[in-house]
Amino acid sequence: MNKIEKTPHDFLKQFTDARIGLGIKGSSLPTQQLLAFNLACAEAKDAVKSELNLEEIATQIQSTGKECILLQSSCSSKTEYLQRPDLGRKLEQESKTRFPTDLAKDIAIVVCDGLAANAISTNAFDFIKLFLVEIQKYQYTLSPISLVKYGRVAIGDDIGASLNSKLVVVLIGERPGLSATDSMGIYLTFHPKIGLTDDKRNCISNIRPKGLPIAFAVDKLIYLINEAFRLQLSGVDLKDNSDNIPKLEA
Repeated sequence: MNKIEKTPHDFLKQFTDARIGLGIKGSSLPTQQLLAFNLACAEAKDAVKSELNLEEIATQIQSTGKECILLQSSCSSKTEYLQRPDLGRKLEQESKTRFPTDLAKDIAIVVCDGLAANAISTNAFDFIKLFLVEIQKYQYTLSPISLVKYGRVAIGDDIGASLNSKLVVVLIGERPGLSATDSMGIYLTFHPKIGLTDDKRNCISNIRPKGLPIAFAVDKLIYLINEAFRLQLSGVDLKDNSDNIPKLEA
């Protein structure tokens, strides 16, 4: 039997899911690698088409004693959501009637399906459950958690402004790649209002079982929240130095 020699890529593969050192057969990829690539493409497409069960997520969150509000963007279907990003950034009119009146809290939490609803189904509840425990160590007040169908990141500005919240945190399914189809992102915006651009937000990305651990992400988010309230801002002027502080146990 011929001995298979190790390559530098074999060492690097233990640190990344990226496709490196795939090899070559003639002028093409090896069959196994080609089939794996085609499978990854199919899984990414499935992630984009996946739908979020708002009622199921709401039931999970309500088990913690936290109230939820079920909302929808101005998109009426997944197809329209993919074709009209602008409609995913604002609430439908009927949803705006579901907000409590005279409710001004420090923080509003928004959960959106985004471009990978399965990422929310996989990660959102575990994240929220730990976050709700840790945020109790501080004096912030929280609005009911908003669960949004067909939402984009900027819909958090609409919701935060409607709730008159000082800060909004958006959990959303990130655009799937060929090595990660279950990645959740978090966007933080201080003084949310309609029309803000992305330079006013801070992002924590790649939250998933094989990516950024939930406990680490909670730790980082709370650091950013504290800094946002201290400095009264978010975005490019809010620097993330959280690597210099102790972490929760993963």
